[in-house]
Amino acid sequence: MKILVCDDEVLMLKAIEFKLKRDGYDVIVATNGRDASDIIKSDSNIELVITDLLMPFFNGLELVNLIKNELKRNLPIMVLSKIGLEETVLKAFELGADDYMVKPFSVNELTIRAKKLLMNK
Repeated sequence: MKILVCDDEVLMLKAIEFKLKRDGYDVIVATNGRDASDIIKSDSNIELVITDLLMPFFNGLELVNLIKNELKRNLPIMVLSKIGLEETVLKAFELGADDYMVKPFSVNELTIRAKKLLMNK
């Protein structure tokens, strides 16, 4: 199963990538929203997107909107953010996000949630 992970914090990105690969997933990474957008548009084999909210060029909410509303792809999306404001969380879900985790979080919890999203897709 192929997962796209988007985060501009390199240490966070590497930690998530390492854990998901160790759990047997094929992982593609992007350090900004523009690259993530290009990957989504060109790779139809992605089965889950995990994205940070605050990224350069194209933020996580824009990425959720692109996937769910513009491209009409039925991909599960997990949003990660330091921003835990109710307004932001609700906006992410309104646009089509399937899960939301506030940083800092347990990478083990993230992988359990990812597995659940992939099973329910």
